[in-house]
Amino acid sequence: MSASGRKPSDRARILIVEDEPDILHLLRYHFQEAGHDPSTAANGAEALGELGRQRPDLVILDLMLPDMHGLSLCKRIRSNPGMQDVPVLMLTALGQEEDRITGFETGADDYVVKPFSPRELLLRVESLLRRARGFSQEAGEDEVYEHGGLRIDSGAYRVTVDGEQTGLTTTEFQLLRALLRASGRVLTREQLLQEVWGYEFEGYDRTVDTHLHRLRHKLGPYAAWIQTVRGVGYRFNPGMDHSC
Repeated sequence: MSASGRKPSDRARILIVEDEPDILHLLRYHFQEAGHDPSTAANGAEALGELGRQRPDLVILDLMLPDMHGLSLCKRIRSNPGMQDVPVLMLTALGQEEDRITGFETGADDYVVKPFSPRELLLRVESLLRRARGFSQEAGEDEVYEHGGLRIDSGAYRVTVDGEQTGLTTTEFQLLRALLRASGRVLTREQLLQEVWGYEFEGYDRTVDTHLHRLRHKLGPYAAWIQTVRGVGYRFNPGMDHSC
């Protein structure tokens, strides 16, 4: 066990993409102190080089990079089949609601606005890592769900649609699993925020709505099985071909 008390198996490779040296050094220090293994990149080109050398366990991504927009880099991460499930946390001064929604639509799992609390950021990173590793509540169960052409393997974090694997982000998979476990029952947006994100999350209703929009798109003909209950939330209802 390391001096931080973290077991080697808990140690995460965290790629920090940030062009402000003071913030980059601050983040590297805090993640090292927490027992993680941070690497750094000051621009998009350096980040792509780091991503090509080693798959990180999580990416912290500034949006305003000198050579490319962070959204473009996020899209490249999500288009790589081997990195579609790598959690991405956007850390940026762009704090308008539309900026957040755009970040989520691009594939971010979380969004933190500068200035930020290092302690809060670390808590959010730990939550993302737990989800990515399947260490959330009830993890370890080898659940497999099959209905029609949809197969959800919780143990392997794998979803196939009519025999073809579809790449879900960690957040999309957790949303689908939460709805599946409550099959037939309505979950409010607040319940989904608490169950999937696990902490007080800024963004509220539109955060859930944006991630579910992306999830539905990836489920193809089975998207309608996730029903919107207007004014309340969502439910998983297999076999349905329309929304409430």
